[in-house]
Amino acid sequence: MNRLLVLTELFLPTKGGTAVWAAEVYKRLGGKEIHIVTADVPGAAEVDAAHPNTIHRLNLKRIPWLRPESLAMYARFFFKSLALALTHRFDAIHAFRALPEGLVAWAVARLTFRPVVIYAHGEELTTWGRGGKFKAMRFALRHADRVVANSEHTRDTLLEMGVDLARITVIYPGVDVSVFRPGLDTTGLRESLGIHPDEKLVFSVGRLSRRKGFDQMIRAVAHLHAEGIPLRYVIAGIGEDADYLDGLIAEQNAQGIVHRVGAVSEADLPRWMNACDVFAMPNRDINGDNEGFGMVFIEAAACGKPSISGKAGGTGAAVIDGVTGLRVDGQNLLAISSALFQMLDDADGMLSLGKSALDRAHNELSWDRVADKTRYLHDAS
Repeated sequence: MNRLLVLTELFLPTKGGTAVWAAEVYKRLGGKEIHIVTADVPGAAEVDAAHPNTIHRLNLKRIPWLRPESLAMYARFFFKSLALALTHRFDAIHAFRALPEGLVAWAVARLTFRPVVIYAHGEELTTWGRGGKFKAMRFALRHADRVVANSEHTRDTLLEMGVDLARITVIYPGVDVSVFRPGLDTTGLRESLGIHPDEKLVFSVGRLSRRKGFDQMIRAVAHLHAEGIPLRYVIAGIGEDADYLDGLIAEQNAQGIVHRVGAVSEADLPRWMNACDVFAMPNRDINGDNEGFGMVFIEAAACGKPSISGKAGGTGAAVIDGVTGLRVDGQNLLAISSALFQMLDDADGMLSLGKSALDRAHNELSWDRVADKTRYLHDAS
């Protein structure tokens, strides 16, 4: 039995890979004896009522006039976690990021003589400069009993920060293979955009930020369409690049070829993955901001779809080049266009990549497999 105290600012119903990871793994590791301390957000009551773990919700909002503005959040995290650790016989304390959770978890663990595990996701390690925030994050990671890296790329970044290799365990994020699976009913999706049966569909989903490479995909799709290849491109998601992407679609004369559909529901995301022929997110590094893993790639894989990813960051753990998809230089438009053409022009090859992706998702990347690896973390300490 796992008796764990888990600290995560991000938890369902908050969207994002970290929130999903925390919810999916710990419900597989135990029931009410696992306590999760997280933020109070709208819709939390419904999630907590259905979740098997014990959930503690706190007001973790930053206060602008405080210096630092996160001081109250750290204090609430600390005192609640310490009280729980003093009144329960936890085997370990887990923190889903180095800051704010990891620093608090380290302090509570040392006061209560418990081991502490901190997760590292990649992008936070390279985008926080070298100031006080970075130093605090590095302190927490270097003093944790175990650090979970979500990819080999993240592990290598941790090594550069001085984290001991012997204390790092690489565990990839997972996918719910009961939700993301082949054979789902896709009726109405392609039809809603007037996509003809003979047109190939390329799909992307994620926060609309520059590092994801959606702009490069728009250029590549517009180029291939101009060359006479029948294809459409659907981008799902919201974010700061929405206006930029809309302007680029117009600039490339790609209206009616490229479709931005905004946020899609949880129920519709696996349906879109099923409706597409290729999933694409040719990510690149933008001033140190890169993709730590890319859970969307393995969601596509679980639906039997091949992916095109960039070579930046940790996506090599999510997409195995030439096996489950193709990896390209996300800065190189010709490379992206060539990879997309190669996939669309070779139906048998595309099916083979998709089959390998599906097999890997089931055999290595289901949440049950991730939970198994997490269960034995402390054996390695």
